[in-house]
This record gives sequence, C-alpha cells and structure tokens, in this order.
Amino acid sequence: MNNNPMPSAHAPATRNDVLKAENLSKQVSSPEGSLTIVDDVSLAIGAGESVAVSGPSGAGKSTLLALLAGLDLPTHGRVLLEGRDLTQLDEDGRARLRAERVGFVFQSFHLIPALTALENVMLPLELAGRSDARRTAADTLAGVGLARRTGHYPRQLSGGEQQRVAIARAFVTRPAVLFADEPTGNLDTVTGARVGELLFELNTQAHTTLVLVTHDRELAARCGRVVRMEAGRVL
Repeated sequence: MNNNPMPSAHAPATRNDVLKAENLSKQVSSPEGSLTIVDDVSLAIGAGESVAVSGPSGAGKSTLLALLAGLDLPTHGRVLLEGRDLTQLDEDGRARLRAERVGFVFQSFHLIPALTALENVMLPLELAGRSDARRTAADTLAGVGLARRTGHYPRQLSGGEQQRVAIARAFVTRPAVLFADEPTGNLDTVTGARVGELLFELNTQAHTTLVLVTHDRELAARCGRVVRMEAGRVL
C-alpha cells in the first residue's frame, strides 16, 4: 500500500533501528530549583533515515541531540546506539563508540586552525590508527568539491568551504549516525542550501543515518521525518 500515514516521532522500533531513546529525561539545577530540559522523550530512528528535530529556542533540541550522541548522560531513561546502551558505558567507552560510529557537524565549524583541510579530515582516521588516512581524507574532500583546497588552512577558506571540510571530517569514518546541530546556521541562504544538499547526498550515498537540529524549515522539510519539540517534550 502507498497510502502510509505520516511517520510519527514515536515510530515503532524495528530490527533496523540504529538509534533508540527510551523515556529520556534531562534535569539540571538552577537558582529556581530543578529544571527539566528534556522530558520523557521516546523515539526510534532507522538505519539510513533522515530526521529533523525542530522547535523554538529553548525547546531542548540541542540537549536531546547531545543525549542521543552520548555527549551527555540523561537523568532518566536510556539511549541505544546500534543496540548498545550508552548509559551503561563509562566516558571512555562512549568516546570510543562515538569515534567509531558517530559523526558531528556543528553550526560553528570546529576546525583546528593549525591544520590544513586535509589534516583536519585525516585526524579521526589517524586517531583510529588507519594507515590509509591521507588517501581516504583526500578522496572524501574531493567528494565534497574541495580537491583543490586540501592544503588550505581554515582561515583561508570561506564559511561554506569550512563547513564542507567539517562535513568531510564527519563522514570520513563512514559513521552509522551523523548528528548535525544547525549546520547551515552561520551560512548565507545560497551557501546553506548547497551544504544542505551535500548532507542529503552523503546520507543517501553512504546510507548514513542523519539526525539534524535546524530552524531552517526548508532543510527540515527535506528530511524523511520531522520531530517537533516544545518545552522539552516531543509533540
């Protein structure tokens, strides 16, 4: 049947799920007392899926992304990445799993200023002990249209070029999941559209699951599913 309903944020889990959140909550202390930033969120994301997390500022989107990626731990609930419970791993264990299976793209490009574009992309491969780091990094930069910019430092690149280097670095290890937090937020409309196009091209070609936080409605609309948040809850 082709008349499937719109998938919900609480899509049922399948054996192809790469990422699951179960009753996820995050509370922090504030001068006014305990503050709940993420409130009892459950969702399942399939392998190769593209999911946008949208909502107003302060809705808990970036905190949810950090919890799903294992950058932060929940107060309650758990996160499963390819079946592994991130809440049961220590900090080193989560770091190893992220290095092997997760990529990140942020609004601020987070490139290392003292390294060339090629060296920035080589870095995760070198940390993983890959002997083919230089060739693989060069091929990945060529894939994002920067074959002629490999020797340039971040200060010598435009904002769009820096973000493409960041995307190449995120994809070079062929992660199971790519998390992108406002990846076009610092770019003009035309450059942002190109970067968005690149994210979806790589998502399709590498079958990498894409989870992105964005205020860009057009970018969100291109995802297979939109998860809307408000006041820490998924609507």
